[in-house]
Amino acid sequence: MRLRMAARLVRGLLIAIAAVGLAASAEAQDKKIKIGVIFDLTGPLAGGGSELEYLGTKIILDHYTKTGVEGYKVEAVYADAQSKPDVAINESIRLLEQEKVDLVLGFFSSAQCVPVAARVEQLKKFMWMTTCISSAVVADKNYKYVFRPQASGDQFGTMTMDFIAQNAKSKFGKEPSDLRVAIIHEDGAYGVDVSKGNEAGAKKAGFNVVLKEGYSATAPDLSALVTKLKRAKPDVVFHTGYNPDITLLLRQAREQGLKFAALVGHGAGYGVYEKLKEGLGADANYLFDTDPISIWLANQKTMDPKLAPVIKMIGEEFDKIRPGVAIRSAHVGIGASNTYVFMDDVLPRAIKKYGGVDPEALRKAALDTDIPEGGTMLGFGVKFFGEGTPMAGQNERSFPVVIQYIDDKSSVVWPKSQAQREAVLPLPKGTTYSNQ
Repeated sequence: MRLRMAARLVRGLLIAIAAVGLAASAEAQDKKIKIGVIFDLTGPLAGGGSELEYLGTKIILDHYTKTGVEGYKVEAVYADAQSKPDVAINESIRLLEQEKVDLVLGFFSSAQCVPVAARVEQLKKFMWMTTCISSAVVADKNYKYVFRPQASGDQFGTMTMDFIAQNAKSKFGKEPSDLRVAIIHEDGAYGVDVSKGNEAGAKKAGFNVVLKEGYSATAPDLSALVTKLKRAKPDVVFHTGYNPDITLLLRQAREQGLKFAALVGHGAGYGVYEKLKEGLGADANYLFDTDPISIWLANQKTMDPKLAPVIKMIGEEFDKIRPGVAIRSAHVGIGASNTYVFMDDVLPRAIKKYGGVDPEALRKAALDTDIPEGGTMLGFGVKFFGEGTPMAGQNERSFPVVIQYIDDKSSVVWPKSQAQREAVLPLPKGTTYSNQ
């Protein structure tokens, strides 16, 4: 009798233990973070860099979909902003309210990020921007749930002005005050913000600004702007645009015989060499682009050792998707690196230290981020300005670099600490736009 009772007790205990185990297993399986990812996969911004940002981001998210993070499964839900701000807003709300994603991540265009960030903050949801650079996205907004590891637009504008100022005498044979410069830009949030940095940098350098003008990125004809540039006779043109407006401008410049000594671009369309080469042919040679450094050009000797195999993996996966590309665009690495910072640094801390993946846990985890220079694939560190500061949510340790395209290769030429070669300035005699 006693043996039968003991056996029943043991069986009952085993059943209870099994039930607890099944419950724990079910709970573990239920732990999931759902990430809404928004980029422009169609429309003019897709070819201007957004699709490449998407590919870099997706490569990283695909990796974590396989491995998970701290016991959480990772599910990515993708949406196409179609190169339209209103679609970006609607897709963000749909993902948050209908798809029940835990956060929205990605975004290419500053014109989209300005309204989307305001809406996401209003909903008290979490937003992680990989790309859009306009200072207006976060400046004086005091957002709590919006974060951007990317460099801001004013940094782009001041960086290029400093680059030319420091090379004025040695390369152009002129004092900065004698150098004629033109600042032209698309008139959205991105272009306006970079142009403000250009203006501030020009004033600091003492440049002679002979033209400053904005235009619509969707304008079908830019010949009037080219005519103004011809009359202004700038030595250096500082241009902020997407694509195809860059191609349109430079094709019409070629047709109308516009000449200058250098053209310096700022991200977006200038970061996609394949598109520049496709639209301009040999005239893409010697153009400059300002962007966070390509992860394939960054100095790995000064980088966290764990990042080298990640960079290798991203390159291999990208080559499978886009074989035969002459220069892997910096946009791929920007999307990948800034997504990796969230997945490798912010998300694990939110789970371990703050107990989950709700907006409050993600916000606190992001504010705790403290990555030193060399701690990301883009070379810079990450530390966000906190609440109550003018640029709350912006990475205070980010910075862009200036690269130059020569013979289907890209090299960092500024700042000197990152430079891989001397910049070719001015444009060589005999090239299409050279005023030499």
